[in-house]
This record gives sequence, structure tokens and C-alpha cells, in this order.
Amino acid sequence: MSNVIEELRWRGMLHDLTPGIEDHLTNGPRSAYLGFDPTADSLHIGHLVGVMTLLHFQRSGHKPYALVGGATGMIGDPSFKSTERNLLNKETLQHNVECIKRQLTKFLDFSSDKKNRAELVNNYDWMAGYSFLDFIRDIGKHITVNYMMAKDSVKKRLEDGSGLSFTEFSYQLIQGYDFYYLWKHHQVTIQLGGSDQWGNIVTGTELIRRIEGGNAYALTVPLVTKSDGTKFGKTETGNIWLDAKKTSPYAFYQFWINVSDDDAARYIKIFTTLTKDEIESLIAEHQKAPHHRALQKALGREVTVLVHGLQEYQTALKATEILFGKSSAEELASLDEKTFLQIFEGVPMAEVSKLSLHEPSDPVVFLTDVTGAFPSRGEARRMLQQGAVQINKIRWNEHQPVTKNQILNGRYMLIQKGKKNYFLIKLV
Repeated sequence: MSNVIEELRWRGMLHDLTPGIEDHLTNGPRSAYLGFDPTADSLHIGHLVGVMTLLHFQRSGHKPYALVGGATGMIGDPSFKSTERNLLNKETLQHNVECIKRQLTKFLDFSSDKKNRAELVNNYDWMAGYSFLDFIRDIGKHITVNYMMAKDSVKKRLEDGSGLSFTEFSYQLIQGYDFYYLWKHHQVTIQLGGSDQWGNIVTGTELIRRIEGGNAYALTVPLVTKSDGTKFGKTETGNIWLDAKKTSPYAFYQFWINVSDDDAARYIKIFTTLTKDEIESLIAEHQKAPHHRALQKALGREVTVLVHGLQEYQTALKATEILFGKSSAEELASLDEKTFLQIFEGVPMAEVSKLSLHEPSDPVVFLTDVTGAFPSRGEARRMLQQGAVQINKIRWNEHQPVTKNQILNGRYMLIQKGKKNYFLIKLV
């Protein structure tokens, strides 16, 4: 067993600890759990800090439990949220739970015969048959309203005037019971979570103390932000998801390699399993030649391989070279249609009838009248004369006709105007 607290500390992954947890962890393998709200059918990178915390616990010899909140997901955690969430039906929640299970297997070992193999539990299994009257009699009597009202997450909602429904108010009591249930039935003595979960987590430790007189512990990780103060994991198009259907591996990789130098130095400790020596070596290499972006490239590689696998990382790397590097027409033509469209997602596109593509076609007419890639023939001719136009990564001139040989994947052509402006043509 290794010291997981020390591992998390140097990685910048510790926010709050309850007293005695370090001694508790060094006196034998322990079981710890972290909860996930199944409000979507995929985790996003905001969940990765918690997932990596579970991973480090398992690598250190402890047993991780991932709790998927099939019951609490029906309520919605009010912690530091301004409005009540829409409630999901059972069918949607069950679908989301199954999807999250599959994603967690990429990080945690659920299948081995080791004593510290990961376990996945769903609080719906022990809450569904628990009647409301039994719950408030058995559990509710141990926690006072004053105690619950004192939590910062509750006070904030009450102070800003938005109010708090009884449904949401009960959330911390149910989460506290989850901890008590796992403590009693699975010997789970530690709950993990984000720093915004501290109030909910210590309600669980308090419940265990009051009902059983037992010891339980809490550990929270910081909420990750960007160095400029903006929210981590958000882009103009929304969350960065772990599901390749929601965020393509190419877009996923692009997120990581485009972070700032300061963020890369923090993120590589949090979101990878590279050792301290490896990371310090990368930071030193990066400082010598920041323009080579060694940190960002290593970060992008490690996280993309962890989430999507080596093959998808290599495809994303090739796609990046095509879009931003010195790639050849052959490399562009080698891309399958799915990857091709992922790379050029958001690029202006025009649909053109194949019948309108006369062979051979004058390039000026083709780039203006036929496709609209250029607003005027004059501009198209001038850029062609300057050698500033490429079709499918081949530099074009005003005397070079366009033919059907330029069609990629049976229906696409890529026009590049200057260094960074792309225009996609789809033949229909």
C-alpha cells in the first residue's frame, strides 16, 4: 500500500479532510466511495477529478466504490445551484446509470479477483423499498433542521431568494443515509467528493456517529477552474463529454492541447497517472521551449488514451496535423468520412449538385459561381494567382481545372483560403 493522501496532495487534489483520516488509511486497506448523479447518459470532464481520485485510491491498495445515484438522481442535488433541476423518470435514469457504468470501467478495475476490486452500487437498490414514514422515523430523527439549515449550500439558496423545495432540502439527509448504509453493509469508512459536497458528506459522518457511535471520514477535492477564472470543461458548444458521440475524440483532444501553460502544468497532475518525476521532467522541458507545447501534447495524449484508447488518440493526432500542420493530400484522403467531418465540424459548408460540376471546371468559376467559396471572381483570381488557395491540401492556380478527381469520400472537397480559413463543399 502507498500513501494515497500524499499522492493526492502533490497532485493538487486535496481540499478538505476530516481529522484522523491519514492514520486511518495507513492502518490497513480501506473502502471509500464517491457518488455520481446520473442526470445525463455520459460523464463529462468535470467528473474526472472525482474519477481520478477513486483511481488513485485503488492504485494505493484501497477499495473504491462508485455510487450511481439512481434514487438521489430523482431529486437533484441543490448544492450551490440557483434553481431546482427537472426531475428524470425511472427509464431515463436507468439508461443513464448503465452508460455511466460502462465509462467507469475505463478507469477502475471492476473485474479482477483482487480484494480491492472496484464495486458499483446504486442507491435506488436500498432506497426504493424504504417507505417515507420509516425513513423519517429511523433516520430523520437523528439530524436536526438547525443542523441542515446551517449548511452553506442551503443558506445560499435561502439568502438569494430563490427558495428551496422540501424535495431538495431532503437531499443531504438521503446522501447521508447512503454513507451510513455503505458503512454498515460494506464497511465503507470514507466518502469522497468535490469541495461543494462537504456539507452533504459530513452529514453522513454525523449520522454514522449519532446512530452507531462509529467513525467515518470525509475527503474532498477542489473544484477545478481555468487560470483565467472561467469555468473548466466548458466550451462555446457546451460540456466536454467522455462519450465519443457527444464530444468526438478529435474535439476532446483539442480541448486539452489548447489549454494555457499554467493550466497544463496543473491539469497534467490531476488528470493523468504520470509519476512525479515524469511530470517534473515534462515541466522542465516545456519551460525550455514553451512554443513546442510539450506539456499540452503530453496532457492531450494521456487523457485521450485513457478515455478513448490509443487508436482514437492516433486518429485525433493525425487529424490535428491535417488541420494545423503540414499534411499531404494523401493523408487527407486517407481519413474516413466520420473523422473527416469531426475535424471540419463548424467549418462553413455549401451543398453543391454533382450535376453542376462540369469537367473540367474553371477554378475561378467553380470557387465563386458554383460553390460560393469566394464572394467574387476578382478575389478568387487574386488569391489563386498568389498561391493562397488549396483544394484538398494541394496548392491551386487559376489555370488548373477542377475535376471529379478532387472529390473525397465520394462527396466532399476541402477549400483552404490562406493559412487558416477553410470552406467545405458537399456534393449532393
